[in-house]
Amino acid sequence: MRPDRDVTAVSVRSSLAVEGRGLDGDRSARGARSGHKRQVTLVQAEHLPVIAAFLGRANVDPGLLRRNVVVSGINLVAVRSLFQEQEIRMVIGDTVVLAMTGPCDPCSRMEAALGAGGWNAMRGHGGMTARIEVGGAFGVGDTVAIRVA
Repeated sequence: MRPDRDVTAVSVRSSLAVEGRGLDGDRSARGARSGHKRQVTLVQAEHLPVIAAFLGRANVDPGLLRRNVVVSGINLVAVRSLFQEQEIRMVIGDTVVLAMTGPCDPCSRMEAALGAGGWNAMRGHGGMTARIEVGGAFGVGDTVAIRVA
């Protein structure tokens, strides 16, 4: 979570997804328009070592990437590519439903956060954006599943 602009992200063990807004406590949820495509940003845990390798590092702190949720075991880019013409939903835990809205391309802030080459290291590994369709509590270790409609 990033409680304010230009502050370091804070890692949390659980969060509350607020339907049509974003994550409770994250700056992007304040004033977010209902239906906005970027209420939640997701990145794959499997991409973190790849980004680190491109930067010549042993690892990369996911908090530096300006994404809200780190998922594992689901290839977000492949799912989006396979079902371009269909609505894709991600179910987290027992309640939360996210509608995938598109790629989360890296921004120019990656150079400041990761150093020289940060933007290029993130290209193709930036994750996805989503809108919250059904809110609720979720946390580290919750199951994540894809539904295609």
